Amino acid sequence: MSVGKSCSSSGRLADSSGIYIHIPFCKQACYYCDFHFSTSLKKRETLIQCLVKELELRKSELQNKTIATIYFGGGTPSLLSVGELHMLIDAVYKNFKVVEDPEITLEANPDDLTSATIKALSNSKVNRLSIGVQSFFERDLKLMNRAHNATEAKNCLLEATQYFKNISVDLIYGIPGLSNKQWEENINIALSYNIPHLSCYALTVEPKTALESFIKKGIIENVDDDAAQAQFQILVEILENKGFVNYELSNFGKPNFFSANNSAYWQGKPYLGIGPSAHSFTGDQRSWNVSNNTKYIKSIQQNVLPLETETLTKTDKFNEYVMTGLRTIWGVSLDKVETDFGLNYKKYLLEQAEIFINQHLLYIDGNTLLITKKGKFLSDGIASSLFKINLS
Repeated sequence: MSVGKSCSSSGRLADSSGIYIHIPFCKQACYYCDFHFSTSLKKRETLIQCLVKELELRKSELQNKTIATIYFGGGTPSLLSVGELHMLIDAVYKNFKVVEDPEITLEANPDDLTSATIKALSNSKVNRLSIGVQSFFERDLKLMNRAHNATEAKNCLLEATQYFKNISVDLIYGIPGLSNKQWEENINIALSYNIPHLSCYALTVEPKTALESFIKKGIIENVDDDAAQAQFQILVEILENKGFVNYELSNFGKPNFFSANNSAYWQGKPYLGIGPSAHSFTGDQRSWNVSNNTKYIKSIQQNVLPLETETLTKTDKFNEYVMTGLRTIWGVSLDKVETDFGLNYKKYLLEQAEIFINQHLLYIDGNTLLITKKGKFLSDGIASSLFKINLS
């Protein structure tokens, strides 16, 4: 029996990079999702060939970096066969320098993780599963139009934990009609499988989604922000008492089980995004591929990268650092702000932060600006209030 290894976010991030591979296919559309995907699998084989080709076309972009993480996101990457995943992983190894023991994560839906699939994955290079459970209640799963049911979710976790040590489970709170008691039950069911990592998100009403349409028509009750905040506090209390670290706003891990891929992103490390709609980041530039499978395939087949690029200004970089830093346990280093952006940026940040410090939403520890437990759920709004709009 093969057991996926645990991966720590420390010690593997220096001078390293990650590769994100977007698999733009789903069995059906979840009502809340605004990610790029298609429910038609007709172009699946051709698109996978193009993903391999894009890796070849972009092999020079991370020449001075080693690849520490490979992350299959989507969409629904678990729709791919193990053979197709091997093909993509082999393409990464062929075109890039990879560390000895990379964290390789597969996002998966419970209905795809049959016993046979889990066993096959356990014998592959994939060593981390991120399983999109979202809820263990049938009502919630139907409301969100998930492809699996509660029984499949439980059976999948029972099987997966026999073969993989490094597993993350996604849960959603703030669902209309979800009581605090039911939310606690969702958390406790996940913990009963000894899962070492949870990613928990507040249900968000994104523009042009089916969820937004249903709410406008009165078919589904609107999301209640106060209820979501209360359920977030329940989440933090339960998981911290169980030894989890809330290392990023939505992510909770046991020590040595933080997501290395996501930790690198939050700490501003470079990464390469492969596939339609995938984003890349070099530190100075951000780029993104076209969010259209047909256009993506046509462009790659002509050896043309279907991406747009923007060069980040100093102010852009400052704002991104503040946003990502405040969401994490690493916070915003005032020394880094002064070194990378200048003393005037540091002074500005401290001036803007003062009101939140007085409200006990932010605090300074040593020379690091951090979010308090009280302010955590509001971190994005607080961060945006600290942004620098213009610097003459």
